[in-house]
Amino acid sequence: MIVAGILFSCMGVFVKLGAQYFSSAELVFYRSLFGLLVIYLIIRAQGSPITTPHWKMHLWRGLSGFFALMLFFYAISALPLATAITLNYTSPLFLALFTVAILKEKPGLLLILATIVGFAGVALLLRPTLHAEQITAGLMGLASGFLAGIAYLNVKQLGALGEPEWRVVFYFTLVSTLGGGIWMAFHTFHVVTLHSFLILAGMGTTATLAQLAMTRAYRTGNTMVVGSLAYSTVIFASLWGILLWQEILPLGSWLGIALIVLSGVISLRSAPKLPAV
Repeated sequence: MIVAGILFSCMGVFVKLGAQYFSSAELVFYRSLFGLLVIYLIIRAQGSPITTPHWKMHLWRGLSGFFALMLFFYAISALPLATAITLNYTSPLFLALFTVAILKEKPGLLLILATIVGFAGVALLLRPTLHAEQITAGLMGLASGFLAGIAYLNVKQLGALGEPEWRVVFYFTLVSTLGGGIWMAFHTFHVVTLHSFLILAGMGTTATLAQLAMTRAYRTGNTMVVGSLAYSTVIFASLWGILLWQEILPLGSWLGIALIVLSGVISLRSAPKLPAV
């Protein structure tokens, strides 16, 4: 999940760069399309079969992930970035509720508190504000976190069925590419230049590799620990902001980072040991 956090932060850099050339609809489509090509090449190189008896579960995971992505991009376009990201990062909290209610996992009190502390750190780091006229977009952002939680739960269930991470990512990117293409058809098309192509390729590649790492984390690890460590994306993204755009954070933001790191450490120490995979 730490590797996924680094890669997702890199994807965020490419998205920020790509927003200068493309609409959010185009970015969703290209992110999925490049991801689909990368994962297909990986599958071909491995000589692994794509067919699966669990296509319905893959479809649900793909749809929940795609609509979460759509709503997330909508929230980003209508809300301050800090607000949109914070609302989307409620997914681990929803996931914690889902794993208790559906998967019947029994998390300890310390693990639950660690997850809450992690979200409090995200909120403190991003310092979101939501005005009355932005309530619809805010609900959309919150819905993206809810749907992302469902998508991660689907990943956990697919892992229990023995589905490898590369197959899970393949079907997710396939569904998202088809859905993104339909969505993009209703938006203005911008010409892809060599420079913008490199940005899109970087975005799609890092997103796909991050999906692979995240999928393996949820498939083999303790769900609530992985959900807590997902907050590491915010830390790495903050560092990219300092290095590339000189976004110097105030003291309150660094306190938020400290809370996020603390939640991850507590989660790892209090989670039950997993067998070797």
